[in-house]
Amino acid sequence: MRNGFAVFFAVVVALGGSWLGFVVAPTVQLGKAKQALILNSTDTWPQQRTGEATLGLQVYRANGCAACHTEQIRQDGVAAEVTLIALNKTKPEDFKAFVQSLFILPELAKVTNTLAATLNGWKGDLPTTILVTDDKAVADAMSDRLKAAGVKSETHIVATGEDIPRWGIRRSVAADFLYDFPVQLGNLRVGPDLADVGARLPDANWQLQHLYAPTLSVTNSAMPSFKFLFDVRKIGSAPSPDALNLPKQFAPADGYEVVPKLEAKELVAYLLSLRADAPLYEAPFSPITSAKP
Repeated sequence: MRNGFAVFFAVVVALGGSWLGFVVAPTVQLGKAKQALILNSTDTWPQQRTGEATLGLQVYRANGCAACHTEQIRQDGVAAEVTLIALNKTKPEDFKAFVQSLFILPELAKVTNTLAATLNGWKGDLPTTILVTDDKAVADAMSDRLKAAGVKSETHIVATGEDIPRWGIRRSVAADFLYDFPVQLGNLRVGPDLADVGARLPDANWQLQHLYAPTLSVTNSAMPSFKFLFDVRKIGSAPSPDALNLPKQFAPADGYEVVPKLEAKELVAYLLSLRADAPLYEAPFSPITSAKP
C-alpha cells in the first residue's frame, strides 16, 4: 500500500511538473503578449495579417510545409559597423595615413590590425565598411575621430551569425508570431528558412511559379511541385490575367493555361506576409538606407 501511494505521488508530481512547465509557464510568459514597439518609432510590431494571409497559414500547415522549412532565424550576437560615407575634400591616401596615425590610441588598440587589413586594398570606393567590432565604445571612438577629421561616417548595429544575412537581418523573436496559430517554427531545413521570405522574395508571381515548378526558379530544387494548387484549363476567349507565364518546358499544351486556385493565392499571401525586418528591443539592428557620397 505504501509503495502504491509513493508511485501515485511520484506520477502526480511528474505530470504536474510537466504541466506547469510546458503549459502554465508559457501561458504566463506569452499568453498576454502584446505588440512590441519598433525601435526609434511609435509604430508597433507585428501588424495583423490580412484575411487571405491568415487563411494561407492553414494551407501552409495542411500541406506540411513546416516539415522542410523553418521560420526561425538564428543569431549569434550583434556588432557595430563603422561605414565611411564621404571623404569630402580628403584624398583616399591622406585618409589612409590619418587612420594609421590613430593606431597609437589605446581605445583603438584592439582593432588596428583589422583597420590596416581593411584599408590595404581600398581604392577610395564609397560607401565602404572600415570597421566591424563587438565593442560599441570602440566604434563610437572611431566615429568621433572620423568626424573630427572632416569625413562622413555612419555607425550601424548589425546582427551576426550564420543565418544573417542569408535568411534575414535579425533573429526571430516571440513577437513575430503573435498572430500565428498554430506557429509553424519547424525544425528541419531541407529548404530555406522562411521567416523573412516576404522581404527576401516579395514577387507574388515568382512565388506562384515556384510552387508550380520549383526547378524553374531554383535549379536542382528538392521541393515537390504543388501543381494540385493550380488548374490547367483551356483558354477561353482571352487568357486569364492570373495565368502563369511559363517557359515552354513547363507550359501546358497549346491552347491551355495554368491558373492558380484560391488556395495557391492564399498560400502566397501568407509567404509574402512573413517578414522579420523591424528592429525590436530584443532584436536590435540599424536599418541601412542607401547612401551617396
